Amino acid sequence: MQAKPIIGITCGDLNGIGIELIIKIFSDNRMLEHCTPVVFASAKAINFYRKSFPDIHFNYQTTKDFSRINPKQVNIFTCWEEEVPVQPGILNEMGGKYAALSLQTAVAALKQGQIHGLVTAPIHKKNIQSAEFTFTGHTPYLQNMFEANDVVMLMCAGNFRVALVTEHIPVSEIASQITKERILSKLVVLNQSLQKDFSIDKPRIAVLALNPHAGDEGLIGTEEENIIKPAIKEAKNKNILAVGPYSADAFFARGGHEKFDAVLAMYHDQGLIPFKSLALLEGVNYTAGLPVIRTSPDHGVAFDIAGKDKADPSSFLAAIFECIDIYNRRNGYEEVRKNPLRKMTNTLLANAKDEAIEE
Repeated sequence: MQAKPIIGITCGDLNGIGIELIIKIFSDNRMLEHCTPVVFASAKAINFYRKSFPDIHFNYQTTKDFSRINPKQVNIFTCWEEEVPVQPGILNEMGGKYAALSLQTAVAALKQGQIHGLVTAPIHKKNIQSAEFTFTGHTPYLQNMFEANDVVMLMCAGNFRVALVTEHIPVSEIASQITKERILSKLVVLNQSLQKDFSIDKPRIAVLALNPHAGDEGLIGTEEENIIKPAIKEAKNKNILAVGPYSADAFFARGGHEKFDAVLAMYHDQGLIPFKSLALLEGVNYTAGLPVIRTSPDHGVAFDIAGKDKADPSSFLAAIFECIDIYNRRNGYEEVRKNPLRKMTNTLLANAKDEAIEE
């Protein structure tokens, strides 16, 4: 039987809902049957929130040594010793400073193989900025730290997956960032991730258009004809089953996402508005393309409800289980690669089940 994975968890912004959700989730001892959690924070920060929820029984041990990780307890890996004022719901420098310290310590452990996967609690993109952290979010930071050629922000909720070509950039810059090379690169990363991380042998990927009505054959815009279609054609030459471009306004409303293993959207809101509307509270943000595993809940710091016992742990819980599941699927993928007979069997089964997609 495969040993349960060690899952690292960052605390996120100290004044947000991250620590509250960690306490709520791991107060259920059954979680320890699935993973060994290591929370990167400090006991003082944890205790501040634990005292706020007296009805929740949350037990843990503290450590600074990975050789002392206890698989039968929640482990708080001490990232700082000093007393830090916690002010739920307040946007301040301290919240960002220690969110960055938690993340940096966790990533160092991930690089060294001391944890098997990482779940990141929400950060605030403005107050985390410093001379050491100049990134617009977790995704570009992790891409830089692990020197990945390209990564994809992939939102998951069961079999519903939405990936993005562009992420956190101003709307005024979107069109200039949509290139054939970028779309093709995202399709390659997404296709590989669907195979390796989600055990889908022949992924089917829908590609959305950039302009309304998919450009109406050039009347509303030319990106579909000049950029997106050529990218899809080149992807097919690489044996990637990409189809489109689909007009985004009707695609989700007509259930188009249910016919594919993933959808590639051109920009943030185009993909995330329908995803969050349909995934409800179970959405997970996964960074595809990294050599390591990182997931996150699909919500932010939620300063408006921080410290008020109103935060719903559903998305954070889903992110933890997705991290565990991807770890297990990756191990299974490597086993298949080492066993030619199993690989051949899976290919035959996939071919038998594969359905042709009409454009």
